[in-house]
Amino acid sequence: MATETKEAVPQGETPAAAPVAALETAAEHQHADVDVLGPVHSSKLVRFYAHPWTQILLISFIFFCLPGMYNALGGLGGSGQVDPTVAANATVALLSTTAATALFFVGPIFSWVGPRICFMIGGWTYALYSGSLLYFNHHDKGAFVIASGAILGIGASFIWIVQGAIMTTYVDESQKGRAIAVFWIIFNLGGGIGSLASFGLNYHSKSGTVTDSTYIALMVIMLFGWLLGVFICSPSRIRLVQLLRAVETEKHSVKGTLKIAVKTMSSWRVVLMLPLFFSANVFYSYQQNNVNGLTFNIRSRSLNGALYWIAQMLGGLVIGLILDMPWFNRNMRARIGWAVLFVTGMAIWGGGYAFQKWENARLAAGHKQDLDYKQGRLSTGPIFLYIFYGCYDALWQGFAYWMIGTESNSTARAAVLVGAYKTFQSTGGAMAWRINALKASAFTQLGMNWGLCIGSLVIILPSVWTVSDHTDVQAEAGFDADKDLPPHKTEQDMDA
Repeated sequence: MATETKEAVPQGETPAAAPVAALETAAEHQHADVDVLGPVHSSKLVRFYAHPWTQILLISFIFFCLPGMYNALGGLGGSGQVDPTVAANATVALLSTTAATALFFVGPIFSWVGPRICFMIGGWTYALYSGSLLYFNHHDKGAFVIASGAILGIGASFIWIVQGAIMTTYVDESQKGRAIAVFWIIFNLGGGIGSLASFGLNYHSKSGTVTDSTYIALMVIMLFGWLLGVFICSPSRIRLVQLLRAVETEKHSVKGTLKIAVKTMSSWRVVLMLPLFFSANVFYSYQQNNVNGLTFNIRSRSLNGALYWIAQMLGGLVIGLILDMPWFNRNMRARIGWAVLFVTGMAIWGGGYAFQKWENARLAAGHKQDLDYKQGRLSTGPIFLYIFYGCYDALWQGFAYWMIGTESNSTARAAVLVGAYKTFQSTGGAMAWRINALKASAFTQLGMNWGLCIGSLVIILPSVWTVSDHTDVQAEAGFDADKDLPPHKTEQDMDA
């Protein structure tokens, strides 16, 4: 139920100070009760639609259908093709266009048109990419796949900025870890189910490439997910006081949008986060093409893909629960999350080093794409390593998104931060996929991934150490001390 907040001018204060006092009262009230909601709608259906968790579940299921199915393809190694080079180059094109558009192009568009239109612009490109792989199965022309990957990169910028803004601002500060966990579980369930379906469709395949029916099924699911985007809700209608107050501080003019972007990106805390963002996708190419793609046969690659994304679900749940622990304040939770990433990273990449020495010996003996999951003595160790790789990816990205959430409750500012995240993440990923396409040695790629991950964790430590316990409305607005905050809207104003 919505709770009304009385906002009378405190005794002894001037009328000019009333907006500040009212906002502080609302923020304190909400901090004590995470169910304090914004505008009260007359229709129960509209109230359900505009509830924060309805939108979190909706965007999670949409991503189950779009990037989740795309991840199912990528988890097969080379997107299910014998030669992974075309898929690697398509991924380079995808990540390059994402890097070029996310921060400077899509972020401002999000501020002007809102999440629904922004999503509809980009969501259809996932089905296009799956269709290009179907075409490649019959015509062996990689140019279309690479071009589709570039178009998908632009589309991915649109939908990931929408997702990031919703996930980090549509719920109360004390629930952001849980929102990330719920999203990561449902989203990666798409990759898990897609990979299991591919495992069944290709169980008896000897060709090394997936069947046409795999690509067709994924296309249908992707188009359905795109159509669900019409139900995405505007932040101004979400029943959450914290979000409504933050929205009132946003400036949607061109000048205001640029000011928000510059102020957000010039923060030293955000600058120290950029290496963490850069490293968020660098390990995919090595893990998918070298570890899974070169080691296992097609049905085992499908099974491993499912296990990888299921492990992501577990990792997302773990990091979400850690970052929302009620026994510690937000600053302490940030430090604990950092420590979890550092310790598990050293352990998992150390296991990867042992695997790579073993794998190099196998390749030298002529063993390539031949290991089957039924060969328990040989396959158990590499399969579990791949599972841990998936879990670590979820820990990493969940922590990165949560750090973004500690910076802002405003969708406009979150869009800038998520745009920066996707830009630097995609730049790092494009670099890594290009290195993979140039067939750099596996040890070179492993060392690069390990070094970037641990190095970026060291760099971000000052930002982690200074996470505030609460993002107040005045800091969110970015107003100088001698300026008044704008008068905020009441629930009656929102209903008018």
